[in-house]
Order: sequence, then C-alpha cells, then structure tokens
Amino acid sequence: MDTMTASDYLKMQDKATKKNKHPEHDAQVEVFEWAKVMSMKHPELELLHATPNGAFYGGDKGRWSRAKKMRDEGVKSGVPDIFLPVPMAYTDKTTGLANSMVAGLWIEMKAEEGKVSPEQEWWISKLEEYGYTVMVCYSADEAIKVIIDYLSWEK
Repeated sequence: MDTMTASDYLKMQDKATKKNKHPEHDAQVEVFEWAKVMSMKHPELELLHATPNGAFYGGDKGRWSRAKKMRDEGVKSGVPDIFLPVPMAYTDKTTGLANSMVAGLWIEMKAEEGKVSPEQEWWISKLEEYGYTVMVCYSADEAIKVIIDYLSWEK
C-alpha cells in the first residue's frame, strides 16, 4: 500500500493513546487527518468534506439556537457523514472500455456497534439510486480503505 494507516499517523502525532470516548467522532477525525497528509500526493482528497448533520437539540440555549439555524439552512437528518465529490469511471481490464461510472463517494461513520437509522437507510438508498457509492464504515482504517479502493489507487 502506498499510504500509512490512520493509527500509524496518530502514533506519530502521539494521539493514539487518548481515551476513545466518542469513537465515531474520533474515527472521522482520523480519516480527515489522514486525508490532510495524503492530499499532498492525491489532490482529489482536498475535496473530502464532512456533513454537519448531527445537530444537537438539547442542553443550553446556545446549542438549541445553533442547531435550529443549521436545520433552517437545510441540514437534514440521515445524510451520510463524509462526501468525496469526485466522479469515477472504472474500466474493464481486458477491453480498456469504461464499464461503470459513479457520481461520488459518501461514507457513513459508525461506532463499532452502531446501527444505521431509518433516515440513513433512506438517504443511502436514494444516493445509490442516483449513481453514488455509499459505504457504512465502522473504523477510520475501514473508511480509508474504502477511499483508497474508490479512487482505484490499488487496482
């Protein structure tokens, strides 16, 4: 593999020993730390971005107000967490002809035992219907492998 794992990168940054209180968040942060380093070699990773769809509607007034503004601006429940808006055409190895095309890559991050909600299932189904690749990943390393495979770095 022409890359390092997220765990290797975090060890270099001395972040791997911290308690994992928010595994989904922490895994997503690892993915973006990896993408930041790898974007020097693979500029398409500069387009990788997160969807702020986890707005919190409880607690202090400031949080409620911020979450309401996000909802009013169009944030929707169930949208996958990460998007790479890079369309890909895949070719048949024997003929060299394009045999499939996808519009971009969406990733839904989950904690190890996380479950996909009905709203997320709906989004996944619709996005796939419109030509996107959508994957549910349960670790940073799994999400990174999905990105590498999607971009065909190892094919």
